[in-house]
Amino acid sequence: MTSAIQDYAIIGDGRSCALLAKTGSIDFLCWPRFDSDACLAALLGDDRHGYWLISPAGYVSETTRCYRDDTTILDTEHVTDTGRVRVTDLMPWRDGPSSIIRIVEGLEGEVQMAMSLRLRFGYGQIAPWRQRHERGLIFEAGPDRVILDCPVELTMDTDDASARFVVAKGTRIAFVLAYSPSIVPLPSPLKVDAMIEATEKEWKGWIGQFEAKGPWDGAIRRSLITLRTLIDRESGGIVAAATLGLPEIASGSANWDYRYCWLRDSTFTLTALLNAGFHKEATRWRDWILRAVAGQPAAMQIVYRIDGRHRLSEYELDGLPGYQGATPVRIGNAASGQTQLDVFGELMDSFDVLAKAGIKRTPRIVEVETAIVEHLETVWDQPSADIWESRGDQQCYAYSQVMAWVGVTRFLAAHASHDQVDRALVARLQDLSEVIHRTVCERGYSSDLGHFVQHYGSDTLDASLLLLPLVGFLPVDDPRIAGTIAAIERDLMEGGLVRRKPPKPDGRDEGAFLACSCWLADCYKMQGRDDEAAALLARVIGVSNDVGLLSEEYDVRSRSLTGNIPQALTHLALINTALFLSGPVIQRGGG
Repeated sequence: MTSAIQDYAIIGDGRSCALLAKTGSIDFLCWPRFDSDACLAALLGDDRHGYWLISPAGYVSETTRCYRDDTTILDTEHVTDTGRVRVTDLMPWRDGPSSIIRIVEGLEGEVQMAMSLRLRFGYGQIAPWRQRHERGLIFEAGPDRVILDCPVELTMDTDDASARFVVAKGTRIAFVLAYSPSIVPLPSPLKVDAMIEATEKEWKGWIGQFEAKGPWDGAIRRSLITLRTLIDRESGGIVAAATLGLPEIASGSANWDYRYCWLRDSTFTLTALLNAGFHKEATRWRDWILRAVAGQPAAMQIVYRIDGRHRLSEYELDGLPGYQGATPVRIGNAASGQTQLDVFGELMDSFDVLAKAGIKRTPRIVEVETAIVEHLETVWDQPSADIWESRGDQQCYAYSQVMAWVGVTRFLAAHASHDQVDRALVARLQDLSEVIHRTVCERGYSSDLGHFVQHYGSDTLDASLLLLPLVGFLPVDDPRIAGTIAAIERDLMEGGLVRRKPPKPDGRDEGAFLACSCWLADCYKMQGRDDEAAALLARVIGVSNDVGLLSEEYDVRSRSLTGNIPQALTHLALINTALFLSGPVIQRGGG
C-alpha cells in the first residue's frame, strides 16, 4: 500500500520531479518532463507499477528527514537496532537530461540496506527491455532510456533489480538513475560530488534573492523553493502540481491531472514572485502566457501543457488501480475545453500587477488586453464554468462576473487616458464597467441572506467570494462584503480552515481548501483583524507536512492532506498572505 499523501517529499531539477516517501521509496516520477508518462507510478497503484526503494532491510525504530538548508536536497536518517544511516536524495541541477542521485552514508554502527528498482514506462503499463552494463543496468522502452549506475552487486528477477549491502560508519555509496533518449549514445557517468555541490549552490543562490520580511520567512522560503521546483526551466511555465490522480475525497472519483499550466493562477503567481523579488521568473511566466494565448486571446484555454501546447485530451487509465483504490485515474484534463469567464479578468489583473512592479507593458500585451476587453463586451453576462471547474451546468457565477469587471477596469486604468487607444472603445467600457458592477450587486447579492451568493439565482455560499474585496470590487468594510465574510466564517469553516463549498448532505465531502483559508486571512488583515489573520495563516502552515509541503486540501476529521501535492496554488496563497501580513506589498485591485 502506498504511503499517506503527507508522507511524500519532492525533489526536482526544473525539468521534472519525483515524489519520495518516508519509507525511502520513490513512488512517482515522470520523465523526461513534468507532463511526460510516468516511469515510476506506484503512487497510483502499488509496487507492480514502478518504484525505487533504498532503505534499511530490517526494522527501523525511527525515521527523520529534512531538506538541506534552502534546497531540494533531502536528507533522511534511519535508526535501526544495529546503527544509523543517512540517505541523501536529489535531482541535480545541471545541463543535459534529468537524473536522480541517491547517496547512502553510514553514521553509526552497521546497517543492512536493501535497494530495489522496478521501472514501468507508460504509467506502469510497459515493462522495459533490460541489459547489464559495466556500471549497472540499462532500461529501454520506445524513445526512453534509463541508466542505473549501481556500485554494489545486483540481483535480477523477472520484474525487479535488487541489491543487499552493508553500510558501516564512514561508508558512502552513491546510486544514480539517469534519463536519456534511447537513440543517442550512452551518457558519461555523473561526477556525483560536483553535482551535489553545484545543486546546493544553485538553490542557495536563487533563494538568496529573497530578502527577509518578517516572522513567516521560513514558510515563505520553503514555498518559494517548492514553487520553483514546479517551474519548467526551459519554457518558464508553472505546473499546478507535481502529481495526478491524488483524490480530494478518500477513495472517491475527484482525481485530476494537475501537471499542466493554469492561466487562472497567473495573478497569484505573479504577485507572489514579484513581491518576493523574483522579477526574472515573473517575466518568464508572463512570456509563457503570451506565447500560450498566441494570436487569439478571446479563444484562449484555461489550461495548457507545459510547453504551451493546447491538446489536453482526458482519458481514463484502466491499468492503474488508483491511489489507495481511488478511481478512475485520469490522464490529461478535460477542463481545457471549458469556458471560464474569470480567466480573462485574471489575465488582465496579471498585466496590471506587472505594471505596478515596474515591468512595462509591451505592444503585444496591449494587443492582448484590447482583444480581451473587446471579447468581454460580448460575453461578460454569459453563463460559464466556475473557478473550481465544476463539470455540471454553466451558470453566471458571481466571482466570474466580478472578474469580467476586473478585466474592464484594469484596461481603463491603464489606457483610458492614452490617445492611441480607440476613444469609442474607452467610452463603451466606461459604461460597461458600471453595468457589470451594478448587475453583480443586484443579482449576485442576497439581501435576505445578507451575503453574496455563488451564482445568480442561488442561495449558496462559495469561498471564491472572499476574493471580491481583494480585487477591489467593493471595500472590505462595505456591509455586503462584511456580511459575506461573516457568512463564510459561520458556514464554510471547519477546524479553523475554510471549505470552498458547503458540505454535501451525504457526508462524502472534500476537505478544507487551503488557498481559501489564506484568502480569509487576507480579508482579516484588510478588516484590521491582524491577530486573527496571523492565527489563520499559522493554522495553514501548521498542517504542512514534516518538510513544509502542502497539498490542495486538508481533511480536518482524519487530520490528513488530500489532493495533489505539492499544490502550487496553496503555496502561492501562503506566500502572498505571509508577505501581506509582513509589510507593504503590491496588491491586486490597488495598494
